[in-house]
Amino acid sequence: MNIQNQLQATVEALVQQGKGILAMDESSPTIAKRFKPIGVESTEENRRSYRSMLLATPGLGEFVSGVILFEETLGQKADDGTPLPALTAQQGIVPGIKVDKGKLALANAPGDEITEGLDGLALRLESYKQQGARFAKWRDVYHISATTPSRLAIEANAEVLARYASICQTLGIVPIVEPEVLIDGDHSIGRCAEVTEAVLHEVFHALHRYHVILEHMLLKPNMVIPGKTHAQKASPEEVAEQTIRVLRRTVPAAVPSINFLSGGLTPEEATANLNAMNCLAPQPWDLSFSYGRALQQPALQAWKGNAGNAASTQAALYLRAKLNGAARHGSYSVTMEPAQE
Repeated sequence: MNIQNQLQATVEALVQQGKGILAMDESSPTIAKRFKPIGVESTEENRRSYRSMLLATPGLGEFVSGVILFEETLGQKADDGTPLPALTAQQGIVPGIKVDKGKLALANAPGDEITEGLDGLALRLESYKQQGARFAKWRDVYHISATTPSRLAIEANAEVLARYASICQTLGIVPIVEPEVLIDGDHSIGRCAEVTEAVLHEVFHALHRYHVILEHMLLKPNMVIPGKTHAQKASPEEVAEQTIRVLRRTVPAAVPSINFLSGGLTPEEATANLNAMNCLAPQPWDLSFSYGRALQQPALQAWKGNAGNAASTQAALYLRAKLNGAARHGSYSVTMEPAQE
């Protein structure tokens, strides 16, 4: 199979009706933060045990088409010795890999950051592909304040995302491009819309310059929402209206799917917002999910580091995936949520 056919086959496997992507690519410091509230130490074995348990969830492939793994996870095995990428594939789920190396301060742009990891990326991708990864993910972040993001940050981060995407496609790896405008701050939904539009506009200009094939990539953006300390929250309907307006102004119809990040939203908020978007008139792209905490949080609460809680942990993940599968069709309702104890 040539490179173009590989890319097309992976895109078709990822973009399926009623399905989305599970992000479980937390870095070691991030997953330590997730484990701390439930009293679990972030050891390599605990991370392996937790993630292999999630990947073995019965029926997960009904609502999840792809999973983003951390580099450590890509090389780990389930209790029975099955490599975790193979366990993923057995579920009919495409294995993917986070390939960026984290963010650092952007020189001459106070308050802005840029993501590193382009050096040696092609060699790493070849190794990941041999281990079973068929798509990749790279995240750049944008802070909203009175002075950020600067024009330098918007342009530099777009350049990095485009270079990453082009390298991926030359090797037959589908790139997920993730420009995240952060929820931190007290900005209004209008300010978030303004920044998100500027960011996406620049990202697609850069993708064009680097000859990235839009049909063979996925976009993972933030939803347009107010800052988390803003006085006024937005309804799912307002989030949907503002987000779709920005996307229609900036994202070419050639992009097959937009898989939103949950970015600090609760599991219920992330599902409701996605549902509201899919209740609007048909869009040129699929509107789906690529959630991490918004899918995993109920599972973590059920697990608590106890292997005896495996069934309830998997049930919690399955239900969250099922609800987001319904939101993909615009058929989710809050009455489908489990009763609160």
